[in-house]
Order: sequence, then structure tokens, then C-alpha cells
Amino acid sequence: MLRPILYSSWHSSCSSRVRIALALKKIDYDYHAINLRDTESEKDFAANNPAKKVPILKINDLTLTESMAIIEYLDEVFPEPPLLPKDPAQKAHARAIAFHITSNIQPLQNLAIGKMLDEKIPGYGLEWCQFHIKKGFDALEKLLGLYSGTFCVGNQITIADIVLPSIVYNAMEKYSVDMTPYPKIAEINKKLAEIPEFQTAEPARQPDAPKDQKNWGENLGFK
Repeated sequence: MLRPILYSSWHSSCSSRVRIALALKKIDYDYHAINLRDTESEKDFAANNPAKKVPILKINDLTLTESMAIIEYLDEVFPEPPLLPKDPAQKAHARAIAFHITSNIQPLQNLAIGKMLDEKIPGYGLEWCQFHIKKGFDALEKLLGLYSGTFCVGNQITIADIVLPSIVYNAMEKYSVDMTPYPKIAEINKKLAEIPEFQTAEPARQPDAPKDQKNWGENLGFK
């Protein structure tokens, strides 16, 4: 197998998920950094993904897009360790939590939406993103109360855990959301942050991450 290539951006939530999955599967890859503020300079970017979004994974002579589709492909082709429980009920719960984060929370707090709203009504973009994260976290906290063990669903790392760190990172680092009402989310996120495969995927550890991240929100033009 040729060495895979991951088109990624250090602060991309969707890229972060795939970086975690690749690390868990022990798959080495080349990192191709994409500047999401200047995708036009990437000559082959649109050819690889007409949506002009990351991540893109080139692997096994395939060009794969969309983080959840990429993760499912990796889990089927590289089955160890499994990212979904064998038990059908737990598998459904893991998928439900993952899709709650990726479909119900993440799109509504997207930086592009926040910036667009800010242009229409100054200051409203941040309020919008905080509102939808909190609303999503209210439900997520209850779901974890029902199904979590050591991790999001029972005691096995699943696809639900893979998508959790990036949304918590966004909540805290981008939008200054108070995590006090969400002890279960914070507890599991803290456990995941201690796992080497999750650590290597952290935004600050990526080769394209800026050295000074204190004001990175301002640098992206939102805060």
C-alpha cells in the first residue's frame, strides 16, 4: 500500500476525527496542510473534493471525502481495533451519539456561519454558536448519562469518542462555552485527552498549527 495522504487543516473538526481514527488504526500517513482561508491556491484541491472541504484521504488508490465516510471505510478495511461495538444496541447508541455531534451540533456552530451572521448583526455570530452548542450539549450530557461507561458508550472507544474532542475544543477554545453544566462530557473528554492516539491528533500538535494560538480566533476573523 502506498503511504496515505491526508489533506487536513489543524483547526478543522472534521480533520481531527480522521486524524484520531488513523492513529487508533496505527496507519502512518503524509500530512498535506490546507489553508482554509485560501483554498484557491491549492490547484488540485477542488479536483479531489468539489466541496472544497477537508478532510480528504488518499488511500488504496482511492480519494475519500467526508470524515464519517472515511472513518467507516477505515474501520471496515482495517478492523483492529474496532470503532463500533459488536452488540447491536451499543452500536446504535454509538452511532446516534456520533451523529448527534456531527449533524446536530457541529454544522450549526461552524465558523463560517458565525462569521456570516456577524457581518449581518455584529456580535450575533458568537451568540448563535454558543446557543447551539449549549443546546446540543444539553442533550449530549443526557445521552452520556444513559449509555456511557469509561467512554461515551460503555468501556470501549467508539466512533462517538472520536468525534467528541473536536466539538469540546470548539466550545471551549473558539466560543468560550462554560463546561460546568456538562460534567459527563468534560469527564470523558479529559480521559480521551490522556490517550496517546488522541493526543497526536490535537490541533496544537499539527504541523500547520500557529506557534501562538492565544488569539487564533481573531486571526481567523471571527472573535
